Amino acid sequence: MGKEALIVDNVSMKFNLSSEKVDNIKEYIIKSIKHQISYDEFWSLRNVSFTMNKGERMGILGLNGAGKSTLLKVISGVYKPTEGKVIRHGKVVPLLELGAGFDQQYTGKENIFLYGAVLGYGRQYMEEKYDQIVEFSGLEDFMDVPIKNYSSGMKSKLGFAIATIAEPEILILDEVLSVGDGKFRKKSEKKILDMMQDGTAVLFVSHSLAQVKRICNKAMILEGGKMIAFGDVDEVAQVYAEMTGELDELTVGQKNLVKKKNKKKKTEKIKQEDKREVMEES
Repeated sequence: MGKEALIVDNVSMKFNLSSEKVDNIKEYIIKSIKHQISYDEFWSLRNVSFTMNKGERMGILGLNGAGKSTLLKVISGVYKPTEGKVIRHGKVVPLLELGAGFDQQYTGKENIFLYGAVLGYGRQYMEEKYDQIVEFSGLEDFMDVPIKNYSSGMKSKLGFAIATIAEPEILILDEVLSVGDGKFRKKSEKKILDMMQDGTAVLFVSHSLAQVKRICNKAMILEGGKMIAFGDVDEVAQVYAEMTGELDELTVGQKNLVKKKNKKKKTEKIKQEDKREVMEES
């Protein structure tokens, strides 16, 4: 199988957006029969290609609407790409919407087994991992309480604890390390780092540039569904920081580098102006 964990080959994703306002299914069917519904094409991703090896950690950067979450859903198999293909080597565990499989009427304990089944784990496996899940979530006193009485943070903690009991070859994270309080976030980040040491390839979306730099060794930038930068995380982070004005999240060394570049540009501009003045006087 080699070192490759994931191959994304020229992937594009198109959505058909209805330009007509339809309030119910009956109206939709009638208008469809009469060919009164038109669609606008929207390409959320355009010709995205990259390869990840085992143990690599890829940060995906971009502004809202850049196509980050769409890319993760294509890679995890939620969406089938309109063009191109995705080749996955090994088990994929996506952490996209923590707690999305919970039943509000069930207790925390019942939802552990329910959510485990949604993720493809058997009853016996979940029983073996039950104590580990409860301990990691820190919700020992709430296992017999219905999920509907949980706060959003508590649901996210339990969802994260269940989703990370596996040992996948590819782990997909969409803004999930921002859940819970500070203590739980640190514990969650350590859990992810431990999984990486076992050779898990990680795709990580976060709006925190500092967090991406701390966790990832590679990064890409998406803009309008297109990949405009790809490579070493420090180099890509600098490009993104300059794009968004987040220079405060760069390291001191990188700040100095940016300052030097700006100073050099300013010096060159002054020299050009001085030269122009001399030429005009002569």
